[in-house]
Amino acid sequence: MKQLQIHALDNVAVDVETGHKVALKDIPEGSNVIKYGFPIGHATEDIKAGESVHTHNVKTNLGEKLTYTYEPVKYELPQVEEYTINAYVRENGDIGIRNDIWIVNTVGCVNKVAEKLASLTGAFAFPHPYGCSQLGDDHKLTQLILKGLIQHPNAGGVLVLGLGCENNHIASFKEILGEVNPRRVKFLNTQDCEDEITEGVKLIEELKAYADTFERQPVPVSKLKVGLKCGGSDGFSGITANPLIGQFSDLLIAAGGSTVLTEVPEMFGAETILMNRCKDEATFEKTVKLINDFKDYYIRHNQVIYENPSPGNKAGGITTLEEKSLGCTQKGGMAPVVDVLDYGERVEKNGLNLLNGPGNDMVAVTNLVAAGCHMVLFSTGRGTPLGGPVPTVKIATNQNLAEKKRNWIDFNAAPMLEGKNLSEDLFQYVMDVANGLETANEREGYREIAIFKDGVTL
Repeated sequence: MKQLQIHALDNVAVDVETGHKVALKDIPEGSNVIKYGFPIGHATEDIKAGESVHTHNVKTNLGEKLTYTYEPVKYELPQVEEYTINAYVRENGDIGIRNDIWIVNTVGCVNKVAEKLASLTGAFAFPHPYGCSQLGDDHKLTQLILKGLIQHPNAGGVLVLGLGCENNHIASFKEILGEVNPRRVKFLNTQDCEDEITEGVKLIEELKAYADTFERQPVPVSKLKVGLKCGGSDGFSGITANPLIGQFSDLLIAAGGSTVLTEVPEMFGAETILMNRCKDEATFEKTVKLINDFKDYYIRHNQVIYENPSPGNKAGGITTLEEKSLGCTQKGGMAPVVDVLDYGERVEKNGLNLLNGPGNDMVAVTNLVAAGCHMVLFSTGRGTPLGGPVPTVKIATNQNLAEKKRNWIDFNAAPMLEGKNLSEDLFQYVMDVANGLETANEREGYREIAIFKDGVTL
């Protein structure tokens, strides 16, 4: 059995065939289990050297809310040459790496109308169940996420499709949306017309004509914004794909670009690593609030803060939330944290941004898109076909997945187990996607959204 010790301080190694942990030495009951150089929990019984280390003999160390102290740590970013990509420059100066036509519903009641219009025109529809019978923060959040989609520069044109009687009716939604270019964004209330399909097709054809006025042109890669996500993680996630994404993040940031790390519950147990990389104390305080507010969300609903990882994670070798978080946060590389964003807020600062939101794959990807990310890098050890409205690059953590699910996977990080450096390969692949190369989710037509919900539905 070939084993990999990740950090010199570790008292466990990873079986490179299965992703599961094996004790490198005796670990007495109550002692910390160390992986990535940090505790990932404690032994619930004596563990002998060579024995399996997993949920049967390890328990999390995590508890409730904590008090944090800012202890800044700075890292040197790599030196990179200047890069350009070929993108669509919008009238407001934003860039898009796609020139799609999107249909964005104000309410779920018109989902099927949107899907029919998409099938007739080649536009992309994103069904969701909300926009009516929501109260307070849920209603506002739905509006902010939909606003972020409508503003997204990957869409050359957007049809906003409403019903007419919903809470989020078009007239009300326009107050949140603000001023838009009427050539790029058009509105249709289906209750107001005799034949919504004919009228919708007509409006989409007008949007296509506008989108066709744009052509790709060279722009600096510093304008690129990339979301960072993992799902269906396994024991290799923190060894191959997530560190690789972190290397990419550092390269893009060194070139002046931006990346966005979300999945707040999967920062628990590794949050101090991010906190101490905050550019200043004000950003540190925003990060503390990000973490503690999400813990309050769990407490409000009488849920255990550390009720994670998922069954699939455990089957793949991840034992505790600390272990999952220490692997998950590696997607953020070593760059300073420059800003912390709430739901519906957009990336404004170049560098590594943290974004509020859960680990749920569809919700997290949707949040990243609404924040303005042009694409999402998505590491996975178990595999998933999921895709958002933007290119969603699936990066396999292991060879078996890469070979088995070729129709899902875009990039294979497994050679890192043999010591291969793939950072330049992934960077070039992302550049190719930015320049128009289709990802698996785009080829398969897998594009979805999901909006976070917390409160009462009428």
